[in-house]
Amino acid sequence: MTLDGVQIDAERLWQSHMEMAKIGATPNGGVGRIALTDLDRQARDLFVAWSRDAGCEIRIDRVGNIFARRPGLHPELPPVMTGSHLDTQPLGGKFDGIYGVLAGLEIIRTLNETKTDTMAPIDVVVWTDEEGARFGGGTIGSSAFVRKYDVGTALGMRDTNGISVGEALAAIGYAGDAPVGGYPVEAFFEVHIEQGPILERDGVPIGVVLGAQGARNFRVIVDGEEGHAGTLPMTLRRDALLGAARMIDALNAVAFRHQPHPVITVGHIQVRPNSRNTIPGQVVFSIDSRHPDNGTLATVERDMRAACEQIAGKAGLRVAVEPVSQRNSIAFNRDCATAVARAADTLDLPWQEIYSGAGHDACNMALVAPTGMIFVPCEDGVSHNERENARPDDIAAGCDVLLHVMVERAGLA
Repeated sequence: MTLDGVQIDAERLWQSHMEMAKIGATPNGGVGRIALTDLDRQARDLFVAWSRDAGCEIRIDRVGNIFARRPGLHPELPPVMTGSHLDTQPLGGKFDGIYGVLAGLEIIRTLNETKTDTMAPIDVVVWTDEEGARFGGGTIGSSAFVRKYDVGTALGMRDTNGISVGEALAAIGYAGDAPVGGYPVEAFFEVHIEQGPILERDGVPIGVVLGAQGARNFRVIVDGEEGHAGTLPMTLRRDALLGAARMIDALNAVAFRHQPHPVITVGHIQVRPNSRNTIPGQVVFSIDSRHPDNGTLATVERDMRAACEQIAGKAGLRVAVEPVSQRNSIAFNRDCATAVARAADTLDLPWQEIYSGAGHDACNMALVAPTGMIFVPCEDGVSHNERENARPDDIAAGCDVLLHVMVERAGLA
């Protein structure tokens, strides 16, 4: 049997999104469903109920990851896995993460309806706390699965109220007992909205994701000296805010020295004493720098440090550039990327290669299994925002591509 003519039910997929979006709906059309809250429990319960209705076996591991399995004819084979997350930002959207979960469920429903058997099992997974909005870590469930940190560390992470992941899982009834990871996975695929403007701008419905950008984050501390705004002459000032402003402009210029351009963002600034009639004596600001190549990212760091130090020296200021966090770039499996492109060709869907600017659970899974990602456009490239939106046709197209790559990897009976 082949998949010729088999398509997912686009209307059912869309309605599943709209039904899930009611849980944690916000006044401006978005979703606020923070990890391991009661709203997250409701979303998990709905997914589990839908999965059981589709004949899936449910397994919950010790960090709360949910696995819905459609058995294969050879249950001993490693599963082909897909999925994402159900938690959102406080004022998030209907599609970030959720799309990857519901697309996996729609594939299982479609295979059931068409009586299509696969050789290997298919797992749809809900990863615990991808967003990091509550416990600060982000991708907690998939990080534990791939052993980036141990289960005890994951369960011990705490929110601002002192509640641990383990306590929150117990409170919502999702403290499972299955082992976390430690078994082979044939392949992992994640379908996701792009969260950027490139596919929409180019009019291309499918992004073949080659990898995810690395990121280096810094805290920059600029020290000058406070002074009276009315009495200290301009030539004698050591204005930390003026120096910081020049540094921020220079950082923007650094990004344009390299091809392809890295992205450099200053998104948080603190000014001391933050008084309208006092010359600022200290500024602390953040730098978020990202690029698909780790070597280029290291060069960018060197250039950013040099620019800040040069400006500080000329202005009589002191500057410290302190590392905060680092994530190396991830290259997804080339065979998986080729399979995504081949499926898009089979379905007569235009595609282009693309890199992810954001981190995803797939970035963790790439450490333990052949991994691929599929992007679809989102309106105006907006995400992590109540007005995040995607077209039903694009959502369906990405799911159809996912169906083909999953079945190809799992093997038709």
